Amino acid sequence: MATTTGVNSDLAKERNNSTFDVEELSNFIYRGPEKVKRRRYLHNLATKDPFFRKFKPWAFQTREEQYEICLQKHLYINKKCKELNLTEPVDKFFYTEAAAPHENSPIGLHTVMFIPTIEKQGTEEQKKRWLPLAESLKMIGTYAQTEMGHGTFIRGLETTATYDPRTREFILNSPTITSMKYWPGNLGKTTNHCLVMAQLYTQGKNCGIHMFMVQIRDLETHMPLAGIEVGDIGPKFGYGTNDNGFLRLSNVRIPRENMLMRYSKVLEDGTYVKPPNAKIAYGSMVLVRAAIVTDAARALAQACVISIRYSAVRRQTEVSPGGEEAQIIDYQTQQYRLFPLLATSYAMYFAGRFMYDFYLKTTAEIEGGNLDSMPQLHAISAGLKAFSSWMCSAGVETCRLCCGGHGYSHASGLPKIYIDVVPGCTYEGENNVMMLQVARFLMKMYGKLQNGEALPTFMQYMSTDLNKKSCMTEEVALNCLVMAYEHRAARMIRDAAASMEKLVQSGKSPVEAWNGSTVMLTWAAIAHCHAFVTKLFVETVVKSRMDSKVQSALTSLCKLYAVHGIVENLGGFIQDQFFDSKQVKILQKKLMQLLAEIRPNAVAFVDAFDYPDEVLQSCLGRYDGQVYQALYDYAKSSPMNEKEVLDSYYKYIKPAQNGKYQQYSKL
Repeated sequence: MATTTGVNSDLAKERNNSTFDVEELSNFIYRGPEKVKRRRYLHNLATKDPFFRKFKPWAFQTREEQYEICLQKHLYINKKCKELNLTEPVDKFFYTEAAAPHENSPIGLHTVMFIPTIEKQGTEEQKKRWLPLAESLKMIGTYAQTEMGHGTFIRGLETTATYDPRTREFILNSPTITSMKYWPGNLGKTTNHCLVMAQLYTQGKNCGIHMFMVQIRDLETHMPLAGIEVGDIGPKFGYGTNDNGFLRLSNVRIPRENMLMRYSKVLEDGTYVKPPNAKIAYGSMVLVRAAIVTDAARALAQACVISIRYSAVRRQTEVSPGGEEAQIIDYQTQQYRLFPLLATSYAMYFAGRFMYDFYLKTTAEIEGGNLDSMPQLHAISAGLKAFSSWMCSAGVETCRLCCGGHGYSHASGLPKIYIDVVPGCTYEGENNVMMLQVARFLMKMYGKLQNGEALPTFMQYMSTDLNKKSCMTEEVALNCLVMAYEHRAARMIRDAAASMEKLVQSGKSPVEAWNGSTVMLTWAAIAHCHAFVTKLFVETVVKSRMDSKVQSALTSLCKLYAVHGIVENLGGFIQDQFFDSKQVKILQKKLMQLLAEIRPNAVAFVDAFDYPDEVLQSCLGRYDGQVYQALYDYAKSSPMNEKEVLDSYYKYIKPAQNGKYQQYSKL
């Protein structure tokens, strides 16, 4: 960690006033001092490597430069990971996080989806054939699922793969303009292969969506092959480093062996062999959804680091006439906007950690032939993906607004974080659709409850007695907070089920009843996710071993997350008089007390995330707090300042000053 030498005096004071050891909290966040040490070592290797220092700042690059520079970086990262023998995903992540922060790799999907899908869905023969080529980058691939006309509704994909038993080949086609693959990352200019999701037709039957390995470019010239039209889709809201692409297929023939056949198969004569579970094919997508949760938490955590450090340094408006201007972190309105987001960043980090662990555990069971936990994995991954990306992308924007005008500048580092996290609301499943997938799972669980069947552990709260009222007292106990969230979720699930049942009884079909209840179903799914994250945060704080001062401080943060969520969504908690008016006042009062409790530790909480300045890339979030010198240096580095007088002055301004406007008529 940096020393306090040369640190802004307000920021130094904040650190001196904290009630716990920041290092102890860092150790808890990253699961022990050895892992913290390892993380810092990998961050340091990347940030001190002169290779990464030679490029101009990201904000001053054109889109083409962003792509080319990021491609150079990630090919170098790939090489360094091999040289350093970094084989663990977490080690690769920490090295990459510091080497190219919030710069999405032009070969990223090759690593996180293409190779894992081959490993999970390919036969042993296919893995032997393709993995060595993929790992050596001779074969560079992506995952082509989304189409121009279909995204989250995977069953509706239009791309076709028709088996020809005479030649033992599949013929792939994009039969309509809406069927072309559109949006897959790395597809436009980088990859030479892709795993194409397509509707399988064999023996005159549609057997549903399956994955096919398709070579799209020549391995020597990189030119598109016959029947392939492929390219970049153009500038986007963000992700300038990534060549999201389009792909149109016209009678492209591939060998029968290019269908991934670990679970489902097409025999030489065209006979189709079903998989044990159709959703096995979605494994790679679930992995990415798990990653989105951790990425969203990381984005919000970094935004909180920047905005809270800046709020401690920035002074604005004297409290009393003629007095000293106050630190903006002392204004209660600033605390009310930022501290719940700080709590959310911790809640989402623990949720992301859980999600990744649960994914590894469940996929290991699936590998062993046990598919029992697969529905739970899909429901949890869909729900947390949607909930975290919604909460964190909105939170990053609030952090930017809390930095005033300087937050609008790329110098703050916040726009780069925002455009990195906000696409998570739509890719790998649009969030409203994800919540409705969660709702389908909840309705199945409700049906089991009605039939007296056993429920998974995390769903057992559904059997709670909804006539019970809150146990909330002045103490605002954690168990009473969890009870409130579970009560709300259980009631909303019951209400959504009752809505559908009433519509069916009125003569609506089950499909019409579902569509007529989707708003209530979405409310129920969000409430379920909110309860899940809250309970997980509470259990993490209560059950984990940590320093007592850290636990006390983290308990306050946990309570703030839960209390703030209730106050902000009060209607859902008092609809059935679960809270009385006295308890509501207790919660509102407690919220203000918690803001005051957390105030002395706000900077310590963000310091514990342990992000070096090179990762934050923010003039406002610097560890030393020397914000204004950094902003001045950033402004001077603008390429527009390389010339004292721009050519545009002589071309346009000076002629206009002399009354010569005729040149504009030629435009």
